[in-house]
Amino acid sequence: MLLIACPHCGNRPETEFRCGGQAHIARPADPAALGDEAWSEHLFVRSNPRGVHAERWCHVHGCGRWFNALRDTVTDRFIETYPAGAQPSRSPELQTRA
Repeated sequence: MLLIACPHCGNRPETEFRCGGQAHIARPADPAALGDEAWSEHLFVRSNPRGVHAERWCHVHGCGRWFNALRDTVTDRFIETYPAGAQPSRSPELQTRA
């Protein structure tokens, strides 16, 4: 079983967590000014790189808190987890595979 390091609870089984998609997405300053196509792109179009990717995760069957993680999408290995609102200590771009 895969263990995920919740920054609030420590290592816990993967079955306690849910992925919330790509992390560090800025909400538009004025959402009402966006047209349907731009708003749809903001909501649904995400990067899906092969390699290290920043994601949002929720410890739903534990503390219930959201946090971010750097995860390698090729190996499914979690490289780092860190609290929501914080930045990773490593840059995902530097670790992305070709």
